[in-house]
Amino acid sequence: MLNLILRRLVLFIPMWVGVSVLSFVIVHATPGDPAAAFVGQDAGPASLDAARARLGLDLPYWHQLYNWVAGSLTGDLGQSFFLGRSVIEAIVERLPVTLSLGALSLLIAMAVGIPLGAIAALSPNSWKDATSIGVSLTFLSIPEFVVGMLLIYLLGVELRWFPIGRYVPLSEGFLPWLHHLALPALALGLSQSALLARMTRASLLQVLRADYIRTARAKGLPERIVIGRHAFKNALITIVTVIGLSMALLLSGAFITEALFQLPGIGSLGVNSVLRRDYPVIQGLLLIASSFILVVNLLVDILYGLLNPSVSKR
Repeated sequence: MLNLILRRLVLFIPMWVGVSVLSFVIVHATPGDPAAAFVGQDAGPASLDAARARLGLDLPYWHQLYNWVAGSLTGDLGQSFFLGRSVIEAIVERLPVTLSLGALSLLIAMAVGIPLGAIAALSPNSWKDATSIGVSLTFLSIPEFVVGMLLIYLLGVELRWFPIGRYVPLSEGFLPWLHHLALPALALGLSQSALLARMTRASLLQVLRADYIRTARAKGLPERIVIGRHAFKNALITIVTVIGLSMALLLSGAFITEALFQLPGIGSLGVNSVLRRDYPVIQGLLLIASSFILVVNLLVDILYGLLNPSVSKR
């Protein structure tokens, strides 16, 4: 297990540097001029040149790239063009909102998706299986923002069960935090629960057809032991993979959901930064998001080693 972790950490560093370079290249390849957004579209050439010099955009391309990579390696992601603060401060200020939304959405996806898929797998070709597939396909085919708008209209506007457009931090109480975050978390979590349900069903069905499951049943073991100790444990490897993928998808879905529900997270920060061509903030968000995905993949690999010790020996 230790060797597995060390190998993944060794690969993590060059991948992180590559992501840092790629973030810079992607952002600077997009159309638009931050200087024009900074001083206005009607500004003259002299004002634009002065703005570029102030923002550091007059430096050669490779010089800007070097400054970005060197700064990111030391934790300095630069200064925002428009916020008047460092990129790290802007992200850290909004990160708790996105983390709260992502964690609650993941819990909802797991609480709905895994039992739904397990019920379908344990009753194949039955009405339970058909209902599970139908529900999964429904949520899988509807985008998060459509689910969010439906929830806003039904539960926020018509029934007035949940507030809309506000965020209460966890420090002000668990119930107020949960009450204000429930709708956006449901919009994200229900969409991801569909993928988790389908993969849980497929993985568990495959395991239930294995020879060792038939052997366990032939020995007279109780069904709960066969399912819980043998079948579900081996199906967890695939489920863990889907959970890791869901965490990455939840992070990308948070950008739209936060803008829809007007939550002050890094999603809304990213949308505003793209509209204003705030290069340092966009680059920082891309790097943070990519680093998060790299860490999730590392944790998934470690869980693989715990669930299947033969993986850690490869």
